[in-house]
Amino acid sequence: MNAWHTSEVLLHPADHELIGRAVDFIRSNGIESVLAELLPELTQQERRSLRSHCSLAHVAVLVFPPSLAELRDHLRTLGLTAGEPVPSTVVRDRLTRRHGLPDGALDVAILRAPVTGADGDRPEIEVFALVVPPGSELGEIAARERGGRHESHLALEVDTPDSVVLTGLRSMLTGRGGMTADGGGHNPHDDGTVLYFRNTGGNPPATDGTSDRHWLRRLELHAAGHHPAVLAEHGAHRPQNQSQDWPQVLPKDQPQDPARHLLELMTGAWTTQAIAVAAELELAEHLPAPGCEPVAVPSVEVLAERTGTDPQSLRRLLRYLESLGLLTRAEDSFALTEPGLLLRRDVHHSLRPLALLYGGPFYRSFGELGHSVRTGQEAFRHLFGKGHFDHFADHPELAELFDRAMAAGAPMFEPVAECADFSTAELVVDVGGGNGELLGRILRRVPHLRGVLFERAHVVDAARRRLAEAGCADRCEFVVGDFTRTVPGGGDVYLLSRVLHDWDDEQSLAILRQCARAMPDHAGLLIVERLLPEDGAPSLAVAWDLHMLCNVGGRERTAGHYRRLLAEAGFELLTISDLPLDGNLLRARKRTSDSGLPQQSGSPCRGTDSAP
Repeated sequence: MNAWHTSEVLLHPADHELIGRAVDFIRSNGIESVLAELLPELTQQERRSLRSHCSLAHVAVLVFPPSLAELRDHLRTLGLTAGEPVPSTVVRDRLTRRHGLPDGALDVAILRAPVTGADGDRPEIEVFALVVPPGSELGEIAARERGGRHESHLALEVDTPDSVVLTGLRSMLTGRGGMTADGGGHNPHDDGTVLYFRNTGGNPPATDGTSDRHWLRRLELHAAGHHPAVLAEHGAHRPQNQSQDWPQVLPKDQPQDPARHLLELMTGAWTTQAIAVAAELELAEHLPAPGCEPVAVPSVEVLAERTGTDPQSLRRLLRYLESLGLLTRAEDSFALTEPGLLLRRDVHHSLRPLALLYGGPFYRSFGELGHSVRTGQEAFRHLFGKGHFDHFADHPELAELFDRAMAAGAPMFEPVAECADFSTAELVVDVGGGNGELLGRILRRVPHLRGVLFERAHVVDAARRRLAEAGCADRCEFVVGDFTRTVPGGGDVYLLSRVLHDWDDEQSLAILRQCARAMPDHAGLLIVERLLPEDGAPSLAVAWDLHMLCNVGGRERTAGHYRRLLAEAGFELLTISDLPLDGNLLRARKRTSDSGLPQQSGSPCRGTDSAP
């Protein structure tokens, strides 16, 4: 009989069962069975190679005991001896952001206890605990989190790490293993390097919050020592709301010389243009991919001939791209790193269209940033005589480039379809849905759903093609209109994905009010945006806020700002979930009635704790 059937229940039944399942998972699995479940795309030989370098470190869960004492007592009934609890400020901050609470409103502790695995090893169960006494107002948060299991993950320890082993393991996980790199860093307190991954392979773990397989949605790879080159290749960056007891993550050492640091910042425009020129010349198409063993690496002279460039000038550009971490030296030429690989046309989630856009019309308009700062008006209109959307509508080649560039942000969308349970919904209305990337992902994941894509006329044609390619067009209606004036009615779920940041507060309120008028009482609202940090933490939203000012006259906003806008439009903000690329999913409902908005489910929404 399973351990969770034999012990006295001291916790909520769901928490009691979750801990029991985690313990059973460890006791009934060794590293080999875990790797087979985690990485089904790998061959047995590849998994054996991975096994020779790694061991199972821990399985983590989040529970809500009435007290820490009762939680420790419960662990003892399972034969586990937990160490003293320690604070987990990172999970605390993730929870406060996800549920729209003020900083410091929650206290989360970590308890760890070793468990004997099937192969005799002693990994740990890592229990995050938010104390919820009987009758506490925190009960609603506990209920939502129990449905999502956002903090569940497993961790592997690299037994004898060096740069060669770590590079090989990382390449295997993100290549054949189908996982996505999701940050990492070096923790000076225990001198350990952490690489984070999300499971986005072709056999994703169950997301109903009950299956044992939900541990496998998120992975932490831990290695003793400091491995800066591997971190740089992994694309490490400092997560938001990082605490002192977790890795300090910096893309490179902070310059000690203030003048040098400022010079590096001032030459950022050179970086933008170098990347844009590389994309324009299609250099990435002619260079070997990372981890490949090409028959012949093209020399700079051959590369110049293929791209129609001057060999000496091209060599200087390639050397600069190498300094940016996009290329590495390969014999008499260069090869792509993983960030550089994203400049290829046909690679998954190619960023080439964004490179051309940011180095093209947006680069020119950002040169007029001073006008925006002085007047509060968008520089794009000042430069081109029309607003961003009208100008692109007049230039089909730019409109097509913009649509492809927006699709490059698809990693932000990957978990959205998994962050909500659409089982009771029938119709999803995507307001300003662009080329249909997000709606298509939802329709593919939930076969019983129908969709409405509401957009401008010149965008709808591209969306119809995109959804036809995805095999979803037959379940979608395409409606042309202006969402500041009207929104289609009758939906069960309404989507506003990266729409509101294009507009000022007055126009955003108009859009939200149109949605409120169109939505039935049972319908709910999902909003995808980047949130400005309220504590000064690093975030892509800070740079994009200036970008929105300059190019469309919009803005990024804090969670509190969105809460106020939603309230004024007649909505209540319920939860906030993290997404990749510093994105966020805001879940709201109309204040006047109960919401039918899908509840949070077990999604791989990105966070910043001891796993990705």
